[in-house]
Amino acid sequence: MFGAISIFLYTCVYTPLKSVTPLTVFVGAIPGAIPFMLGWVAATNNFGIEAGFLFIIQFFWQFPHFWAIGWLQFEEYKKAGFNMLPMGTKDKGAIKQIIFYTVIMILVSVAPVLKVSGAFYIYPITAVIVALLGVLMLYYGLKLYKSEENVDARKLMLSSVLYITVVQIIYVVDKFLH
Repeated sequence: MFGAISIFLYTCVYTPLKSVTPLTVFVGAIPGAIPFMLGWVAATNNFGIEAGFLFIIQFFWQFPHFWAIGWLQFEEYKKAGFNMLPMGTKDKGAIKQIIFYTVIMILVSVAPVLKVSGAFYIYPITAVIVALLGVLMLYYGLKLYKSEENVDARKLMLSSVLYITVVQIIYVVDKFLH
């Protein structure tokens, strides 16, 4: 069911909204976060707060990731009539939102160390590693704020890919250590 919802939202809502509103990234973050959540459900046969936490982590990660891409491809998206940055502008306001969502992403990514996420909890060392990876993204977000240069947007985008890849691996490894 969630797979179908994801496909429907992506094809019938997210894609058409690209030319209408910058809120398209918010809408696209929902089907983008569903697979992370479904991984937990498939592995545990349990749909609970754990799956919700994984959804929220992936959901908030997508904003700095896609807005970094939106920054890099701003002119091309504009020519195509797509609004992929917050408020449709390439400015410090967009970068402030990138920074804000990066901070939220870091907080929700380390929250399982507090054992507030059911059976999905992590060791303190795991939380430190996850936080450091998030701080790397935040660093590049702050560099982008200072420079407003594509080179820093590219570093942010690449650090976001590193983040989401390594964090997922770390979560799985941590789970096997419990």
